[in-house]
Amino acid sequence: MQFNKKGNNPVLAIGFLFKGVKLLTRPELRKFIIIPILINVVLYSAALTLGYFYISDLIAQFIPGWLHWLSWFLWPLFFISFFIAGFFTFTVLANILAAPFYGQLSAKTLAIVSDEIQEQAEQPLAKVLIAELRRVGYLSSRALPLLILSVIPGVNILAPFLWALFGAWGIALEYLAYPLENQGVLFSEQKDLVNSVRLGALSFGGLTVLGLTVPVLNIIVAPAAVIGATLYVHEIEQQSITPP
Repeated sequence: MQFNKKGNNPVLAIGFLFKGVKLLTRPELRKFIIIPILINVVLYSAALTLGYFYISDLIAQFIPGWLHWLSWFLWPLFFISFFIAGFFTFTVLANILAAPFYGQLSAKTLAIVSDEIQEQAEQPLAKVLIAELRRVGYLSSRALPLLILSVIPGVNILAPFLWALFGAWGIALEYLAYPLENQGVLFSEQKDLVNSVRLGALSFGGLTVLGLTVPVLNIIVAPAAVIGATLYVHEIEQQSITPP
């Protein structure tokens, strides 16, 4: 499988997320959306509650008393860093719990746009688990240095920007995985495919992250991103095999 380079177009990639939102009302998709939405409501509510009670304490611990006057500047930096990190963590957890529904949602979406019955590719359980562990390991190995960077005074000024970039990339990998796994493409190949359209993937992932951090809106963004990612993959894969 290959992706057409047109998938690198940020406008094209972002447009599919909005198309995903529009398709949320399709009756055929409703049963695959309700339970993931409930999962997201519970987890994001927990994330907001934890953030509300603990962010201030974390910031107080990492800012020495003699630098307290800088808190007006450092507080937003810490907040943004931990907010993005926390929401990314909860998003990964939500996706793991909702994965069976998201896989079916992706398959049904593809059936709607292609007018064909789509079947999910059956993979050996051990192979799927190894692929998922590789994804978690890949993301964790990049998240840990960012967490350390976030608590180093001075250097942590860069942390929010790096977290935003990391979040966009990680979310793109998460949501593009559903349509790709339905075709039997596991993480090692997924990463290479998404990397071939990195700018488009980062644009799609960045807008998705932004939506996931907005209370209430984030409830519908996750299933919309699954639908949008499916449409995005279908479009750029189709273009790659369409004669000029």
